[in-house]
Amino acid sequence: MLVMCTSPPRANRPVRGHAALLRASLIILLLLWPRPSAGKKKLYIGALFPMSGGWPGGQACMPSAQMALDLVNNRSDILPDYELELIHYDSMCDPGEATKLLYDLLYTEPIKIVLMPGCSGVSTLVAEAARMWNLIVLSYGSSSPALSNRQRFPTFFRTHPSATLHNPTRVQLFKKWKWTRIATIQQTTEVFTSTLDDLEQRVKEAGIEISVRQSFLTDPAVAVKNLKRQDARIIVGLFYETEARKVFCEVFKEKLYGKKHVWFLIGWYADNWFKIKDPAINCTVENMTEAVEGHVTTEIVMLNPETVRGVSNMTSQEFLAALMSRLGGKNPEETGGFQEAPLAYDAVWALALALNKTVAPLKAKGRRLEDFNYNNHDITSEIYRALNTSSFEGVSGQVVFDAQGSRMAMTLIEQLQGGSYKKIGYYDSSQGNLSWFGNDVWIGAGPPADRTVVIDEYRYLSQKLFAAVSVFAGLGILLGIVCLTFNIYNGNVRYIQNSQPYLNNMTAVGCMMALAAVFPLGIDGHHVQKSQFPVVCQFRLWLLGLGFSLAYGSMFTKIWWVHTLFTKKDEKKEKKKQHLEPWKLYATVGVLLAIDFLSLMIWQIVDPLHITKEKFTKEAPKEDLDVLIQPLLEHCSSKKMNTWLGVVYGYKGLLLLLGIFLAYETKSVSTEKINDHRAVGMAIYNVAVLCLITAPVTMILSSQQDASFAFASLAIVFSAYITLVVLFVPKMRRLITRGEWQSEQQDTLKTGSSTNNNDEEKSRQLERENRELQKIIQEKEERVSALRNQLAERQALRNRRRPSTGQNQNHNAPPPSSQPDPKSLLPPPGYPNPTTDNHSLPPSFSNSSNLYPADSKMSRNHCHNSQIPLLYK
Repeated sequence: MLVMCTSPPRANRPVRGHAALLRASLIILLLLWPRPSAGKKKLYIGALFPMSGGWPGGQACMPSAQMALDLVNNRSDILPDYELELIHYDSMCDPGEATKLLYDLLYTEPIKIVLMPGCSGVSTLVAEAARMWNLIVLSYGSSSPALSNRQRFPTFFRTHPSATLHNPTRVQLFKKWKWTRIATIQQTTEVFTSTLDDLEQRVKEAGIEISVRQSFLTDPAVAVKNLKRQDARIIVGLFYETEARKVFCEVFKEKLYGKKHVWFLIGWYADNWFKIKDPAINCTVENMTEAVEGHVTTEIVMLNPETVRGVSNMTSQEFLAALMSRLGGKNPEETGGFQEAPLAYDAVWALALALNKTVAPLKAKGRRLEDFNYNNHDITSEIYRALNTSSFEGVSGQVVFDAQGSRMAMTLIEQLQGGSYKKIGYYDSSQGNLSWFGNDVWIGAGPPADRTVVIDEYRYLSQKLFAAVSVFAGLGILLGIVCLTFNIYNGNVRYIQNSQPYLNNMTAVGCMMALAAVFPLGIDGHHVQKSQFPVVCQFRLWLLGLGFSLAYGSMFTKIWWVHTLFTKKDEKKEKKKQHLEPWKLYATVGVLLAIDFLSLMIWQIVDPLHITKEKFTKEAPKEDLDVLIQPLLEHCSSKKMNTWLGVVYGYKGLLLLLGIFLAYETKSVSTEKINDHRAVGMAIYNVAVLCLITAPVTMILSSQQDASFAFASLAIVFSAYITLVVLFVPKMRRLITRGEWQSEQQDTLKTGSSTNNNDEEKSRQLERENRELQKIIQEKEERVSALRNQLAERQALRNRRRPSTGQNQNHNAPPPSSQPDPKSLLPPPGYPNPTTDNHSLPPSFSNSSNLYPADSKMSRNHCHNSQIPLLYK
């Protein structure tokens, strides 16, 4: 419940107006108050007031408690037959000293019916031991959350609210300002640790997250830096006043204040705590004032802000005046426990009312309060029951105890505005009532956000790049249609038939499918809704996968079979005579296509593609806004994406490498059955190199949508263009320039040398054979010349050996001719007659050609008769 009201004066500070008049009136009232009768029985209260030490709260709380005792003892309607007496010691807020004093209280007469300790440490010791003596413990100055443990402290009550009472107020403020994320920093002490544990539980129930929880012992520098690094905005600080100065000096250094941050502190610091010079810090008063501006404090209301008279017939302002009178005019800021004095006053009244409530029940049981001893559990139970049900209006407000014995009280909410604290509201946690004044002031336009507002911003593909690549892909598809139409239209031309046109058709279709994959590859959340994006992912995968299988698979099939049939030297002649059956080519393409189809189908069924979002480092906008930009990039992915890509890339990579090897092996093969295998090899080289480079590059650049798309799409476009141009443009050029068009009959009318592109190869082969025959002829000519010389020598020797008698006997005969005998000059068998006509031979062979007859054995050993005329072209 939210109630708007005007701001009352700060209730927990002394009001100096009319103080002298009130003090004088109260003194007169006390002097004229009737004194107790001598017949009253005394009930003793054992109290420990810390007059010195860490918290000298007894300086104001003891006079306040004594004032309450005097008023109770003078009341005829409260414990009329009894008089309360206070037996007190100085515990110095030290548990060790308190142990000794507790021993004296317990083992020294008279018997104490109730114990009243002060500090949390002392109260912990006393309350834990009191259960053994059946004693009720009522504390006036203990705030430790650990004391709310009923199992450990079964007889403990306190009029000082638990430190955890701040937490419901904090949670209420978090809800009011719509904060769902906070941070905490605490000094490492038991009271603050317990308070923070309670806060953590409460904010969790309220749906609020504690994003950062820091603690420190003496030096808060590291903890504050961690808060800054974790972008803490709403920070709850739990530490003592001296440590608060250290914390905010570091806060100033780290700039962890201003319009983006709100600090929640404890409200019981002095009003000028941040202006006190402290040698432990190196920040000026101006630095501290700047750092603490705008922080919010929560403080337990220890003085009723309303002007009402409670059970003691005294208002809160009258109580302050009476207390000032008891203190003898001491400065409240220099008097320990002045703020807690109303709690000590109400503690005595709570005890008196509880004891008064037990008189009748005990009387009914035949017992009396004066019968109490440390072994009497019944009287302790009645006192416990009476205190547990207490409810009255005191000077500190409504006095009510919860199930753990802690005081339920209102919380004051203040904010530091312009260097001074201003009340901005009250919160009653028992009723859930928030009284709000509406005077809260913020450095910015209003309460800051509990975190840096992160705006998701998707990174989309550059539309200019997508449009440019799409144009190239579209033109490539048109080129593929032209090539496919050309190939189908000229399917009856022998030159086209010898290039396996059906495989070329598959290549053209595959290139068009791969080019069509460029369009879904560039479609992202800018074009389609998120629910439709997985469909786009499937289109990418299937078009590119099947397009590659058709285009590259058909080219790979040609190279594979050319290598299989024509690269083995021993069987080369036999293979040339074999006929390549087309169904084997189609079956090979079908196998490659089936492998891709099955792998893609299994991938889609087992681990379908879906949208994943990649997050990048947050970016700050150029404007001075409390926001950050969270760049996001959508990907098509699956749970085991790397595994699937590894399988696909491994298989395709091996296929590409094998294609390169086969293309290299068949570069010198000549065959009429697949007359464009060299062009296919060229296309395979280009496709393989582009794919082997692009695949790893696109994986590396996957976080850069423009670069990744450019590499992938341009590789597809260039591969398709190169393949179509290399395979089809030479065929178009040949048919256009040579007029080889419509049918096989027209093609056969052309000269034999122009029927296919193997004529040049045949011509080169014949030239090689011609050169071999020329070498053989040269060797034979040298042999013939040697034989002629031998014949001439034999003839000369034979002439010299003729007997002289023979010459005398034949002196009348005609002289022998100077020319040799024609028969002796005949060549050896198998050589041509010298009289053979040589007019048909070229001059370079005129001498040697006369040696060979028409049926020369040379023709049988070296070349076919039909090839002889070709030697002389």
